[in-house]
Amino acid sequence: MTPTAGAGTGPLTPGFTERYRVIQSRDRRFDGQFVTAVRSTRIYCRPSCPARTPLEQNVTFYATSAAAHEAGYRACKRCLPEAAPGSPMWDVRSDVAARAMRLIADGVVDREGVPGLASRLGYSSRHLTRVLAAELGAGPLALARAHRAHTARALLVGTDLSSADVAFSSGFSSIRQFTETIGEVFGMPPSALRARRPSSAHGEASAGEIDLALPVRGPIDTVGLFGWMRAHAIPGVEAGDDRSFSRVVRLPGGPVWFEVRLADDGRLRLRARLSALADLGTLISRVRRLFDLDADPLAVDEALAQHPELAPAVAAIPGVRVPGAVDPDEMLLRAMIGQQISVASARTMQGRLAAELGESVDIGPAPSILFPPPAVIAERGLEVLRGPAARMRAIVEAAAALADGSLTLGPGDDRVEQRERLLAMRGIGPWTADYVRMRVLGDPDVLLPGDVAGEQDVGIAEHTHAHVV
Repeated sequence: MTPTAGAGTGPLTPGFTERYRVIQSRDRRFDGQFVTAVRSTRIYCRPSCPARTPLEQNVTFYATSAAAHEAGYRACKRCLPEAAPGSPMWDVRSDVAARAMRLIADGVVDREGVPGLASRLGYSSRHLTRVLAAELGAGPLALARAHRAHTARALLVGTDLSSADVAFSSGFSSIRQFTETIGEVFGMPPSALRARRPSSAHGEASAGEIDLALPVRGPIDTVGLFGWMRAHAIPGVEAGDDRSFSRVVRLPGGPVWFEVRLADDGRLRLRARLSALADLGTLISRVRRLFDLDADPLAVDEALAQHPELAPAVAAIPGVRVPGAVDPDEMLLRAMIGQQISVASARTMQGRLAAELGESVDIGPAPSILFPPPAVIAERGLEVLRGPAARMRAIVEAAAALADGSLTLGPGDDRVEQRERLLAMRGIGPWTADYVRMRVLGDPDVLLPGDVAGEQDVGIAEHTHAHVV
């Protein structure tokens, strides 16, 4: 009998034959995009696992590690599939499964349960569970559990946090649940998993900080990425240089300071100080989206290089990323403030808004300012904002809609519905709606016609638009 691919194979994912060729070649670019489960050993691996390639008749492929867990497999101790970057499919795809995966990574199930996740997606809990089980091989609880295990592994091998702190930072409700899950997923207790970490795993964190390596598929244009972040940084809120970017942001548990930096060994690292350790999983997910770390740069560059006009720029600057957003509401308001003015002018106005209406916090190495929430901008924005009266009113009206919930934005939005909601607002046109869709949802199929920086550098404009306001 011909083996078949596991749950998750669809029109946008390769079939069994293609995936088997990938594991034969140990192609690292597919790590995180699916896992290989071997029936003879009851172990699942990442595609690049150095172990001997299993026989075809013993292999089942799953789109997620959660599906492999549900089928009774445990993670390979040699290749640690939970340490791979996330799948780019959740940005490329726009179906319910992809939207659910983005929200699960953001911690929605941990904070609101399956009913909260289902409500955000517009389904009943029962129907959503059926959809995810059919598409991904696991329901929302199992997918959230796998995400918690992924975060816990990173903390166990990358920090000196106690097991209790690791458990609650990862979203587990008890140490017992944490210990049982780690044992089931990795086939060893947390203490044994921590003992396997390399001596180089220790970061440079100070007391009260967390310092972690961020898995990423190469190549990555860190020069362009950090340069873009630095050029758009709001004074007092964000700061950046050639090798790092830092800022403060408000998460469900309170203010958070984080810094992403390029370490001397060439890896990206995340350093953070949190008000509540339970926000760590959400922070990691949002930082990964901000820096587009789950992208498949080789696939992107290959597609773009097929266009003669783009090929030279792709060859010169491989691995360009699309900056995302850590706060969708803030992203919309910043985009509206920056309409039809220069980057420098937008930064000046955003900095003034933060200085006068933002909250000062001392959670980072130096005092910083939280970008003001929509409710504050709705109430007092006209006192601070400068420019055409119609545009200022539109910004304040958008802030009021975000504050009262009549307008919602998030990584789980349907692309078409989000665009329609934004276009229904006064002062939001197609350019702004598409820009927000690109930044908040990671939608790769956005073209911003008339963008000045894009016209100056057509080599990256079609895919990344990395130099727009």
